[in-house]
Amino acid sequence: MRSASLLARKTLNLKSSLFRHRLCPSAGLCDNHHKSEDELLTDHRETLHFGPISDEPLLGLPPPANEEHDKEEKDRFSSRKGFFTGIKAEANQIFQILLQDGPGFNAREALDDLKPNVSPALVREVLLQVLMSINAANMKRCAKLGYKFFMWAGQQQGYKHTPNAYNLAMKIFAESEELRAMWRLVDEMTQNGLPVTPRTFNILISTCGEAGMARKVVERFIKSQAFAHRPYKHSFNAILHSLIIMGQYRLIEWVYQKMLLEGHQPDVLTYNVVLCAKFRLGKLAQFHRLLDEMRSKGTTPDLHTYNLLLHVLGKGDKPLAAVELLNYMTDVGCHPSVLHFTNLIDGLSRAGNQDACKYFFDEMIKKGCEPDVVCYTVMITGYVVSCEFEKAQELFDQMLIRGQLPNVYTYNAMIRGLCYAGRFDDACAMLKDMEMKGCKPNFSVYSTLVSRLRNAGKVSEANVIINHMVERGHYLHMLTRFKGYRRC
Repeated sequence: MRSASLLARKTLNLKSSLFRHRLCPSAGLCDNHHKSEDELLTDHRETLHFGPISDEPLLGLPPPANEEHDKEEKDRFSSRKGFFTGIKAEANQIFQILLQDGPGFNAREALDDLKPNVSPALVREVLLQVLMSINAANMKRCAKLGYKFFMWAGQQQGYKHTPNAYNLAMKIFAESEELRAMWRLVDEMTQNGLPVTPRTFNILISTCGEAGMARKVVERFIKSQAFAHRPYKHSFNAILHSLIIMGQYRLIEWVYQKMLLEGHQPDVLTYNVVLCAKFRLGKLAQFHRLLDEMRSKGTTPDLHTYNLLLHVLGKGDKPLAAVELLNYMTDVGCHPSVLHFTNLIDGLSRAGNQDACKYFFDEMIKKGCEPDVVCYTVMITGYVVSCEFEKAQELFDQMLIRGQLPNVYTYNAMIRGLCYAGRFDDACAMLKDMEMKGCKPNFSVYSTLVSRLRNAGKVSEANVIINHMVERGHYLHMLTRFKGYRRC
C-alpha cells in the first residue's frame, strides 16, 4: 500500500488524503474482495447505485415524466404476446365504455353485459389508459371514471386488487388533484391487509409538495407496520432511497436525523444517500464530517460510495486526487469500472477541464474498460460545450466504429454542436438519420434545433422542423412552447 505521506500532498476542499486516512485507513476496510465486480454492481439490496448518473441529469436535461412503467414490465410476467394483445384489446373496449358514462348510459351495466375476464393485467391496462388520458380539462372526469372502474373491478368474483392497482388508482387521483380520495385509498389498502410499497410512498411524497406535508407523510410511513420496506433493513432506508430518486435532499437530512434519534444505525446505503444529499445541497463541510463519521463507525465504503467521491473530485477539478483515489481502489480490490470513470469524467467536464477528461478516457481504455454510450455522450457533450466540435465529431465516429449505438442524448449533443458550427443542413440531416435508425427524438432534440435555427434567422427552416414533429404526432401537447408558431 502507498504510504500515507504520499496522499497527504493534495489538500483543498476535498483532499485525496481524506480517502486514505478518514475513509479508508487500511486495505482491510474494503471488504469487497470476496465479490466479483459484476456482483457488486448488481447488488442493489443494501447499496445505492450512483453510477453512472442517469442520462437526463448527466446531460443537463429535464428528467422524464414520472409515468408508471408497467407497460414495459408486462413481458416479465409472460412471454405470450398474443395474450397481452388480447388484454390490450379488451382494455380498449372497457375504456371506450367508460368514456360513454353519463346521463342515459350506465357504464356499470355495460361492463356487466361485457363480462370481461377481470385480472390484474386487465385492471392495470385500463387504469393506465385512464392515467395517460388525464389533462387539465378532463382531470375531474378521469378521476371519476377511474374510480368507477376500480370499484367495479374490485367487486368481481375471483379478483382482488393488488398493491399495483391501488398505486395506479392513487396516481390517477394525484394527477387529478383529488388528494382526499387518494388518502382514502391508502387507508383502504392498509385495512385490506395489503402492503404499502415504496411506489406508494413515491406517489404520496411527489403529491405533497410542501415540506410540512411531506414530513407528515414520512412520519406515517416510518410508523406504519404495513410498509413493505424489503429488501431494505428498515423503513428508513427504503424512505431514503425513494427520496434520493425524487431529489428531496433537505427531507433526506431530516429523515436521517430522525433515524438516529430513534436508535437506528446507518449502513453503507444510508451513508451513500446522505452523502449525495449533502453534495447536492453544496454542504461540503458536512459532507467531510459524514465521511469522518462513516470511518469512525467502521462502515465499509462500496463501489457506489467511490462513484460519488470520484464525481465530487471531478466537479472540484482535482484530477491528481482522482488518480490517487483510483489507485487506492485498485490496491484494496475495488477495481474501477466504466461507471467510475464516467462519473469522474462528467464531473471534470462540468468543471471545464476537458484535457483531464481526455486523459481519464484514454486511461480507462488502457485499463481494459470499454467506454459505453453514456461515457461517449459525456465526452461528446463536453467537447460541444467547449466549442471543440471537431473532437466531438471524431469521438462520435469512433463510437460508431466500436459498435456503440448513439442514444437520443448523444444525437442531441451532436445536433447542438452542428448548430454551433453553423452546419444547419447537417443538423437537420442528423435528425432524419436518428429517426431512420429507430432512435425517437425527444422534445429537447426538436427544441434545440428549432431554437438554434431561429437564432440564426432561419425561421422557415425552424417551422419545417416543427411541422415534421407534428406530422409524426410527437409532443403535440408541447407545441405552445414554440412561441409564434401557428399550426396549419
